[in-house]
Amino acid sequence: MRQFYFYLLVLSFFVFIPKTHELEQGETQVLLQLRNYLEYPSSLQIWENYYWDLCSVPSSAYMSIKCQDNVVTELKIMGDKSLKPSSRFSGFTVPNKTLSMNFTIDSFFTTLTRLTSLRVLNLVSLGLWGELPDMIHRLSLLEVLDLSSNFLFGAIPPRMSKMVKLHTLALDDNYFNTTMPDWFDSLSNLSVLSLKSNYLKGSFPSSLCKIKSLEVISLSHNQLSGGLPSLSNLTGLHVLDLRENHLDSELPTLPKAVVTVLMSNNSFSGEIPRQFRELSQLQHLDLSSNHLSGVPLSALFSLPSISYLNLARNVLSGSLVEKLSCGSELGFVDISGNKLHGGLPSCLANTSGRRVVKYGGNCLSVESQPQGRRSYCKESSSVWKKFKAWEIAAAVAIIVVLVIVILVFGIYLCKKIHLRKTTEEVVLPKLVQDNSTTRTGVSSEILASARLISQAMKLGTQSTPSCRQISIEELKEATKNFDMSTYIGGGSIGKLYKGKLENGSSVIIRSLALSKKCSIQNLKSRLDLLSKLQHPNLVSLLGHCIDAAQDNYTNHKLHLVYEYMPNGNYRTYLSEFTTGKALKWSDRLAILIGVAKAVHFLHTGVIPGCFSNQLKTKNVLLDEHRIPKLSDYGMSIITEEIEKFEAKGEKPKSCQGTKLGDDVYNFGFILLESLVGPVASDKGETFFLNEKASFDSQDGRKKIVDPIVLTTCSQESLSIAISITTKCISPDSASRPSFEDVLWNLQYAAQVQATADADQKSDSPS
Repeated sequence: MRQFYFYLLVLSFFVFIPKTHELEQGETQVLLQLRNYLEYPSSLQIWENYYWDLCSVPSSAYMSIKCQDNVVTELKIMGDKSLKPSSRFSGFTVPNKTLSMNFTIDSFFTTLTRLTSLRVLNLVSLGLWGELPDMIHRLSLLEVLDLSSNFLFGAIPPRMSKMVKLHTLALDDNYFNTTMPDWFDSLSNLSVLSLKSNYLKGSFPSSLCKIKSLEVISLSHNQLSGGLPSLSNLTGLHVLDLRENHLDSELPTLPKAVVTVLMSNNSFSGEIPRQFRELSQLQHLDLSSNHLSGVPLSALFSLPSISYLNLARNVLSGSLVEKLSCGSELGFVDISGNKLHGGLPSCLANTSGRRVVKYGGNCLSVESQPQGRRSYCKESSSVWKKFKAWEIAAAVAIIVVLVIVILVFGIYLCKKIHLRKTTEEVVLPKLVQDNSTTRTGVSSEILASARLISQAMKLGTQSTPSCRQISIEELKEATKNFDMSTYIGGGSIGKLYKGKLENGSSVIIRSLALSKKCSIQNLKSRLDLLSKLQHPNLVSLLGHCIDAAQDNYTNHKLHLVYEYMPNGNYRTYLSEFTTGKALKWSDRLAILIGVAKAVHFLHTGVIPGCFSNQLKTKNVLLDEHRIPKLSDYGMSIITEEIEKFEAKGEKPKSCQGTKLGDDVYNFGFILLESLVGPVASDKGETFFLNEKASFDSQDGRKKIVDPIVLTTCSQESLSIAISITTKCISPDSASRPSFEDVLWNLQYAAQVQATADADQKSDSPS
């Protein structure tokens, strides 16, 4: 009987013990989606045996999952795509080396950031390709991030500076190819920074000198140039690896605790600092292939911990101390390829196999390794000094010449501007000067437009063509002299005509009347700025025509020429109008994501951002492939110039003056129409406030959500879209999300929907 109670007690223990590491269902789905995005690497095949709890998968050298409180806190995956292509990576998929064309890095990281409790993330040699998305900063709890040996390119996202818990950041062996960031001091807990084997340019990030916790700095095999600051404040630094760059200053002072210093294959010059004698813990020092001069520090050879010393291929000269002392740990010395002469100290000559010493290519009085004549070393040393003097003289001469060229060019430019102003005063009617001149004599009109002219200059650095000027004769030919048969209606601003240019391309022409007082010069600057707003989801401005009136009674006219979108506007594909071609939910999400990307670009892709972009479903046009493109964007750039002469006593509207929240608010109604149909836009905010509660229940959704949406969506995807719609249409502008948040939520809704569609397809009978 006692045995029976004992067995009962043991059984109850196993039945009622809590499963402390059983993973939440949502996080399991995220992990399986990530495996799908990574195209089922061999290291994750073992997951098939642990669908019930991925936290129980045994760790290996290629995969590890750790969980705490039923959420994933550590994810390590190593793939087999470590080999790089023989030619330089072009930014596109490489067969058998990167993931396929089906991989989208934005979708992958959108899903990954749902693992909000991650503290350790290693994704190595998996063939990830693309620009690392800014959204990675959402993994705010990360302490270790390693994305080495992939195909990531572009810039290191600036918002990573918000990941303040990071203590290890490794992005080695990728293709990052912009300027080295200098915001690392925001990562005050950082102890390991490794960005080696990329194509990063610019100078050494001085912000690193403020991080007391740094132990490892590895920036080798990049394209860094310029000098190095003093590193003596980094008292915890153990490893400094700056090999294979273009650094060209004198050697910096180093912290006394440093263990490994690798600075070969740069252009460091000057003598080795005497401060190096104090590096009592230094074990490895490689200063080879630089331009270091002077006599080598004798103390380097006798440092108590030194085991590897490489000073080869510099211009070190003089003779080594005859009674040079070598440290007991010193096992490798290379002083070859310098200009040393005299004898070889006994601790380097008589090593008895205990120490490898290379000293060839000098002028030493030994025969065991090839040496040059002593005269060669003296000549080389003097030549090097002469070369340095010539280099300084040449630099001074170049600076003087540049100053002269700049002065000459400045004088020429001033004369040209003066000539242009004189010409325009003859051609254009003189503006009324009532109160338009400030005390300094500068036209207030020019001051008002200076901001936009400055913006045009900033955008002018982009590789986008200037807005083409089209003659009025070509436009009249394209529209049959603006015949009513080509008139397609009045847009939100101006009249719209459809025409065909001489090259056969169909276009839309927007015609606006201008005040005769409108400054043509300022208008051209604004047109140039507008033409540089280039994005795959924006309708392209192809050209413009300013039709100046020839008499005093007719207004000037502005004609804007846009690319033609053959599939009409998004609103006509919402089911209330034509059910036959109504879009299913996944297609609507794709269009919404495209529009959100365009608006996000207008807000953040230009400096300063452009707001008040006429967001409505009628202004979302579809091209021949049904790719969405936003029209009527940035029109406030043009209307500001027009309206300031028409509205007396009113302040001109500005592209930048309108709040970001207005675009978010209007986009919320595009989302709402996508959910319930065009009826929403007709009734606006009143409809939303009356029906808002209906979104909270299944029965309520059946009453107001478009039936085509209901029959083609997953409930989780729909809920995400409803949630972000509600936030966008919030009456409180301060509580509305940014467009980055809007875009992130839409992309996640699309991924959830894609997963649901794939599951449904796999479950259906073949």
